[in-house]
Amino acid sequence: ASSAIQMAEAFLRDRKSILPAAAYLEGEYGLRDLYVGVPVQIGAGGVEKVIEIALTPAEKEALATSAAHVRELVEATDKVLAAAKPA
Repeated sequence: ASSAIQMAEAFLRDRKSILPAAAYLEGEYGLRDLYVGVPVQIGAGGVEKVIEIALTPAEKEALATSAAHVRELVEATDKVLAAAKPA
């Protein structure tokens, strides 16, 4: 609840706060077309900027592995939803 309040205040008061959040990545951290938890700047425009921090090789590998698992779950969910649609 505390995190949600911080995000809401950053948005409502245009604070430009740097907070961790799931953001849609478009090349940041070498990832594209996926929501991933990363540091972001939140202001009146919502997520206004993804903050890229330097990662060690091990951290980059862990992030890529995590993102691959998220992508697998998204694809599996898409398949289930497609199969559940009436013909």
